Amino acid sequence: MMAKHEQKPKLRTAVEPLAHFDLPIPHHSICSFSLSRSFLYLGTHNGSLLLLSLDSDDSHDPSSIPIETISSSMYRKISFVRGVSMGESAVEAIFLLVEIGLVVVLCDGFLFFVDSCLVQPVKKVGFLKGISAIARRFRGSQTESTDLTEDATSFLKGQRILEKLGGGVRGNGVRAKELDQRHEGNYVFAVVVGKKLMLVELVLGSRAGSSDRDIIGANASFVILREMQCFDGVRTMVWLDDSIIVGTSNGYTLFSCITGQSGVIFSLPDSSSRPLLKLLWREWRVLLLVDNVGVIVDAHGQPVGGSLVFRRAPDSIGELSSYVVVARDGKMELYHKKSGNCIQTVTFGAEGVGPCVVVDDENGNGELVAVAMPKKIVCYRKVPFEEQIKDLLRKKNFKEAISLVEELECEGEMSKEMLSFVHAQVGYLLLFDLHFEEAVDHFLQSEKMQPSEVFPFIMRDPNRWSLLVPRNRYWGLHPPPAPLEDVVDNGLLAIQRAIFLRKAGIETVLDEHFLSNPPNRAELLESAIKNIIRYLEVSRTKNLTSSVREGVDTLLMYLYRALNQVDSMEKLASTENYCVVEELETLLDGSGHLRTLAFLYASKGMSSKALAIWRILARNYSSGLWKDPAAENGLDDGNAYISSGREIAATEASKILEDSSDQDMVLQHLGWIADVNQVLAVRVLTSEKRTKQLSPDEVIKAIDPKKVDILQRYLQWLIEDQDSDDTRFHTLYAVSLAKTAIETFEKEHSSKSLDSRRLQGVNDTDIRRDSIFLSPVRERLQIFLQSSDLYDPEEVLDLIEGSELWLEKAILYRKLGQETLVLQILALKLEDSEAAEQYCAEIGRPDAYMQLLDIYLDPQDGKEPMFKAAVRLLHNHGESLDPLQVLNTLSPDMPLQLASETILRMFRARLHHHRQGQIGHNLSRAVDIDARLARLEERSRHVQINDESLCDSCHARLGTKLFAMYPDDTVVCYKCFRRQGESTSVTGRNFKEDVLVKPGWLVSR
Repeated sequence: MMAKHEQKPKLRTAVEPLAHFDLPIPHHSICSFSLSRSFLYLGTHNGSLLLLSLDSDDSHDPSSIPIETISSSMYRKISFVRGVSMGESAVEAIFLLVEIGLVVVLCDGFLFFVDSCLVQPVKKVGFLKGISAIARRFRGSQTESTDLTEDATSFLKGQRILEKLGGGVRGNGVRAKELDQRHEGNYVFAVVVGKKLMLVELVLGSRAGSSDRDIIGANASFVILREMQCFDGVRTMVWLDDSIIVGTSNGYTLFSCITGQSGVIFSLPDSSSRPLLKLLWREWRVLLLVDNVGVIVDAHGQPVGGSLVFRRAPDSIGELSSYVVVARDGKMELYHKKSGNCIQTVTFGAEGVGPCVVVDDENGNGELVAVAMPKKIVCYRKVPFEEQIKDLLRKKNFKEAISLVEELECEGEMSKEMLSFVHAQVGYLLLFDLHFEEAVDHFLQSEKMQPSEVFPFIMRDPNRWSLLVPRNRYWGLHPPPAPLEDVVDNGLLAIQRAIFLRKAGIETVLDEHFLSNPPNRAELLESAIKNIIRYLEVSRTKNLTSSVREGVDTLLMYLYRALNQVDSMEKLASTENYCVVEELETLLDGSGHLRTLAFLYASKGMSSKALAIWRILARNYSSGLWKDPAAENGLDDGNAYISSGREIAATEASKILEDSSDQDMVLQHLGWIADVNQVLAVRVLTSEKRTKQLSPDEVIKAIDPKKVDILQRYLQWLIEDQDSDDTRFHTLYAVSLAKTAIETFEKEHSSKSLDSRRLQGVNDTDIRRDSIFLSPVRERLQIFLQSSDLYDPEEVLDLIEGSELWLEKAILYRKLGQETLVLQILALKLEDSEAAEQYCAEIGRPDAYMQLLDIYLDPQDGKEPMFKAAVRLLHNHGESLDPLQVLNTLSPDMPLQLASETILRMFRARLHHHRQGQIGHNLSRAVDIDARLARLEERSRHVQINDESLCDSCHARLGTKLFAMYPDDTVVCYKCFRRQGESTSVTGRNFKEDVLVKPGWLVSR
């Protein structure tokens, strides 16, 4: 897939002219040349080789100048050093062997040697004639290539050539047997002679290691390594690793220097431009020119990456860093290898100036490139990437600058820190150009950017954080930081100035959108603040020092206040933050953001100040000191607004007090919180969050006597949750509940209150709508009176004695042990027969039922006897009553039909129980007699012991020893009996757990 040009490519300055040289007229025109560090070698059409120096001092040896000492600033002109004649034909190719100070030249089909300074005589290689093309072998840094000298002697054709040239001795004095004594060096070439492709190596002879370079050329010679069949018309050639690529007018062919086999890579049409090959030594790949398309292939001839599409087919191709350089018609173009974009176009001559030649410095650091016309040479140096980036930034081409840095970072030519640096620099430039959103986007992409660098845009110097601001001005492309108001004002002035200049016909680099639609100051300032807020919010998540965190949070609060973002202010103040209270106190108090200030105080542990503010807000809820969300959403109910304000203030205050162990502070603010919401007050008093609980006595004293529910709920918490066993609290809780129960009972049973509520349409539940309890007070009182034994029942009874709380009285009389009064209340006042009978069952005595029966039959106080209840009692528990006592108790007025059946059943049950008792008694006697008989039989058993009798445990002879016998008839000596015990025999049977039952006359197995 071929890369395409952009319609309007963004050009940048990647190279700049360094020096130029006009060729003297006698030397005719340039046909080839080569560049080595600071020296140029020109080949002319009349066979001359010229040496030019980029340094004014021509005394330097080209091979003696270190690469790192060559600086572009030292080159100002090109000077002629000297020249030599190679013949009368054009110099076709020049190869610089800098390491050994030798130059190999192809001229008129022959190869020539000359030293790099052109001082020594030229030496001609005579045995190679008619050379049409030559290429030096290059080996890739990450690939392995074959050493050709290992099997060079196996090629018979090479041996025959040696023999023809004189008995195995080269014309240059190197014997063939030397091939077996060395390995391939760094100077191997491929030459095309007729239809032969010959691989030759340059050797330096026995004195090649001499330090005297003047004699190197005299001892240099070529050795043929092997020959391969080729074809005519080879016009260009490149040798990379084990592959030799040759180009003809018909196409490109790849030869293997190992096997000699060949294969076609591309075929060219008849109308195609001339073939051209270029080794891209940075990637160790080869560029093949097909018309105006440069196809990049690897050492195996396989296309890799995208292709480069040139505007026209070039005359020559070079390489400079990550660019491919092409030249034609007085113009040089630079194309990026990966993107394929044209980066820069340089004009160095008039159109139609003639063929152009481009060379790069393969032996140097790749920073120079030269282009030659027939009569002129121009040298260019690569502009440092840093300067390229600066130039793009000055032209406001920010995207191109970032793209360039990212490309360089991917290629390893620029560090990641530099990418962060450029992002920050672009962000500053965009910020001063009033593009705040894009500026902050770049700030966030910069790891080098420190949050403290934006502090001067928020607060004027000097301030608390002035010393934290880094003093790096980057590249000095933007003004020093200033408050956002000044940045906006200066930016608007620049826009007005640019509009004026545009009207005067002067072009500017400002944004066209701003020029056509001048922005509004308020909108710009709001955008600036919002985006700086966005940057600081992201910065809060980074690992910062405490001082920088303080600056970030404090200035973030400044910006929130500037935009009146109340929700954001309160969220920041109420969560963990590093705000400096001293910097914000006056600001928030003066602007009326008291809620935010209260949250801030609370987050910093300044609880007393926070509570004071909440108390003020709760009392001045209608003074506009704070804004309620419900009111802002359009609710017109003023009462709801007031209630909501009070609730919010009390809720926030209660959150602080729930965590506080300062008893004085808690009790100081308890009153006004209770006035707003009693539930919140209870939550404060009963909080489990505080490390030290409040003193119950002090709390009870501090509770308003009118706030009975709060007192009761607090006492309930002490008793039930804190397991308090203080009788004072139990009695106080019971008395308080009793008082409330009496009041509630009177309200609910007052006919006047009922009539009033009917007229006003008030539900009974409205009486208790302010209560903090879900269950009725009487239910709570009854449960507590039954469950607690620590209160004083007499004190409570004295309180409710004259009331109608009969069930509560019954519970209290029961606590006091007054059974008769309890039965009277249950039976007569409450008429709860089931409860009365259950109480009798709890007493557990039969006379309790008789006492209840007496109450039913003789209620006194003029009440009629409760015959149905009495019959129910006799029906349920008559069996346990004495019939005679029941008959004596029954009233003569009781209808016989009500009691006859019950009395008859009672008699039958009585007789049945008597007979059951007799049966049980007789059975028990029988079992007792059987047990006695079995015991007698056991005691009457005789055991005969003789001299042969043994202990079943230790097997010792018993003789006259004491012994014992277990119920399972095992016999042991007394010693074993003491060890075994009386319940466990030798067999392991435990007679206490596994009883041995022997048959008797009543009980059998």
